[in-house]
Amino acid sequence: MTQFLRTTVTAVGPDVPDLLEGGVLILFADGAPPELAEVSVMHAVDGEPAASAPAPGAAIRVGPVEARLTGIGELAWAKVRDIGHVVVNFNGAAAPERPGELAASPVDGAALAAALVPGAVIVIGD
Repeated sequence: MTQFLRTTVTAVGPDVPDLLEGGVLILFADGAPPELAEVSVMHAVDGEPAASAPAPGAAIRVGPVEARLTGIGELAWAKVRDIGHVVVNFNGAAAPERPGELAASPVDGAALAAALVPGAVIVIGD
């Protein structure tokens, strides 16, 4: 299995559950400004993200919840590598709405919210 990213959740902002209801997950590396932390899942990357971006079809796992990437924005992986930030839209789109985002297959928002707790592991990989 090629692992593109492995990271551990350190904190979950108070507005994250509302965003998850709409299928949006915002990841931001520890140290984000407080106004961004409110809407983000803060995390600490284990090692380094892969140099190359994953392709559509790669798995994204948040604890026991799994989806497949359906679209990769042209700037998304650079943002992951540089600042540990990415927006994942669980809408099944073939192309993300913005170049810095990832699109993934739909998931149950409540299950995703339940999986996002400090210590949970997020993995992007085939």
